Amino acid sequence: MKIVIAPDSFKDSLDAAGVARAIASGLAEVWPDAEYVECPMADGGEGTMEAILAASQGELRRQTVRGPLGSRAEAGWGWLAESRTAIIEMAQASGLQLVPTGQRDACRSSTWGTGELIASALAAGAQRIVLAIGGSATNDGGSGMLRALGLRLLDADGQALEEGGLALARLARIDASDLDPRLAEVQVEVAADVDNPLCGANGASAIFGPQKGASAQQVQALDQALGHFADHCAQLLGEDVRDFPGCGAAGGMGFAAKAFMGARFRPGVEVVAELAGLDALVQGADLVITGEGRFDAQTLRGKTPMGVARVAKRHAVPVVVLAGTLGEGYQQLYAHGIDAAFALASGPMTLEQACTDAPALLHARASDIARLWHCARQG
Repeated sequence: MKIVIAPDSFKDSLDAAGVARAIASGLAEVWPDAEYVECPMADGGEGTMEAILAASQGELRRQTVRGPLGSRAEAGWGWLAESRTAIIEMAQASGLQLVPTGQRDACRSSTWGTGELIASALAAGAQRIVLAIGGSATNDGGSGMLRALGLRLLDADGQALEEGGLALARLARIDASDLDPRLAEVQVEVAADVDNPLCGANGASAIFGPQKGASAQQVQALDQALGHFADHCAQLLGEDVRDFPGCGAAGGMGFAAKAFMGARFRPGVEVVAELAGLDALVQGADLVITGEGRFDAQTLRGKTPMGVARVAKRHAVPVVVLAGTLGEGYQQLYAHGIDAAFALASGPMTLEQACTDAPALLHARASDIARLWHCARQG
């Protein structure tokens, strides 16, 4: 019997590899002789780089970069030498987890550190960059990233703007003469699970700004500043991409990647599945088990279990989900390739307790599933 275990991480509890190990140990209680294939997954947010490197035996490279608010931060990026592919996870350098809740500032936060990671990838000879842009703390339209790569943003006096999205309102001229020419030679893929435009009611500032510390007044000012930035970019590049689906992702990082790098947008879980070789792993499997912290109707929007189910269904392999909680509308997923879903909790417990006990709970529920499956097959 072959079982593929392809979960996402459980936030604040276990990384994807830890989730897979716990599930495998529970299944092995009932099926000690089964073949277990552990394939950690992610959907473009935190943990994407880690999942890809775990599945592909890639190399983790670390460096110190400029964090979202200017302080130094330790960040990693992944290197797949054979294909000369760099995995850049934006959350590593410009992520919300790097900024304490009380210090979040969507007006000043910058993507400069992500640009530093991209510069390192270019210096290593990357021919392909996978840019995972979930979990950002920024709303600067990707301008900080571009400045780290040589773009100059100047005010009316010819002085460099300070970093952050709000400063873009004073932009008078863009100087691209020193923009790294290697960007024109590299293939960039943006792994994202949102399709928002840069500006407007569904844009980066309006939808994501509040969670990054922006007040209602600041959201409006940031939206106008990003629009002003887009005006200048369109004049420089001869093309306006602000309304392209996904350009509002990660506070406008999608816009910068599309406008200046010609990036292609793909669902994050699709990119991870490809690099992890999930399709080949699922061939010949009897069962696929996936999971995430919260499984609900939002999972349909390209989260890990949905992506895993699509792959499994191509091979007619049943899919079971193990989740921290089953949220509103999770039953909708039964029409989209998920065969059954189970929550971890064995009784009333706090979120803190559930996170602490996640390995044991995953082990137990996986064992329960195996016992039920065994009974069904015996019948």
